[in-house]
Amino acid sequence: MILLNVTYTARYSHVRGFEQEQLPDELIDPYVFCAKIYAESFLVPCHFQVLWDPLPLLCLANIGLVQFVCFIQVRETQALILAPTRELAVQIQKGLLALGDYMNVQCHACIGGTNVGEDIRKLDYGQHVVAGTPGRVFDMIRRRSLRTRAIKMLVLDEADEMLNKGFKEQIYDVYRYLPPATQVVLISATLPHEILEMTNKFMTDPIRILVKRDELTLEGIKQFFVAVEREEWKFDTLCDLYDTLTITQAVIFCNTKRKVDWLTEKMREANFTVSSMHGDMPQKERESIMKEFRSGASRVLISTDVWARGLDVPQVSLIINYDLPNNRELYIHRIGRSGRYGRKGVAINFVKNDDIRILRDIEQYYSTQIDEMPMNVADLI
Repeated sequence: MILLNVTYTARYSHVRGFEQEQLPDELIDPYVFCAKIYAESFLVPCHFQVLWDPLPLLCLANIGLVQFVCFIQVRETQALILAPTRELAVQIQKGLLALGDYMNVQCHACIGGTNVGEDIRKLDYGQHVVAGTPGRVFDMIRRRSLRTRAIKMLVLDEADEMLNKGFKEQIYDVYRYLPPATQVVLISATLPHEILEMTNKFMTDPIRILVKRDELTLEGIKQFFVAVEREEWKFDTLCDLYDTLTITQAVIFCNTKRKVDWLTEKMREANFTVSSMHGDMPQKERESIMKEFRSGASRVLISTDVWARGLDVPQVSLIINYDLPNNRELYIHRIGRSGRYGRKGVAINFVKNDDIRILRDIEQYYSTQIDEMPMNVADLI
């Protein structure tokens, strides 16, 4: 059983921590494994930590921490990864398939909005790892298509966000079907009371892996604000910045689905090319939008916070908070979509007069300084 905690950082130029007699040759050789990582556009070398003991883990995870679980001995589901959004579950699946293709690792994403029959067919074929959203995963367990007898590890990724989305009872329902000795790995950017309550139900004396708050600040991302004074001035400001947005790929965050739809329509009426995504869109449409954005076919994406958690598009260098987030924890997730894997990133916050207090609270919480946007912001991207 292998849990690879992969931290993208420029400090490490080699792979270490493997017990050679326990791993296949492809994983022992750092050149082979890093070649796979480079092929997936992870351009900065990685540091791997390998955990062998089935201990409960509570991880306060920095932005950029990715979890990979590899089981290849038998064609049964041995690792289950729950995520708060469909897109994140699919991203986890694709990452596992890409890194494990030479070992024939089977991984399937069980997510809502897709064909149930296809899920059943894939699960009947046999999957080493299943990643998914809690509702669809529990449905597959209840149908006895997802058999849990061989599961050795449950990973709750972005656990705080899953609780925010109301998945608590569904997570408990899934957990009740797992073998008693299942290792639970809970990854969360924050540790609210609900997370600690969950650890009491799932874990006994968990190992806590924490990072200091000053390590949560995002090095390499320049943060600015634009004083727009009033809500109706934001749109004109965004139009003025459009040429800067298309230098690279950019994500514009709004707080509501209605605002995303409204802003997308306004931008298109003004002959600006943008795409948009939020949770009310059909799954096929969301997948198509993500595919276009990942490929670079679309360069400006307007989204709700469905895009703020865990999704990686390395080419994104600019984030605009059209609305400041409703809570300060979301801020780091939003701007963390830029500046991935050692690249430069820029975050621009539109700030109304009554948003000043929120901005100052964010600065204090992350011990950072957000300056007024300079005229030459395009040179910084």
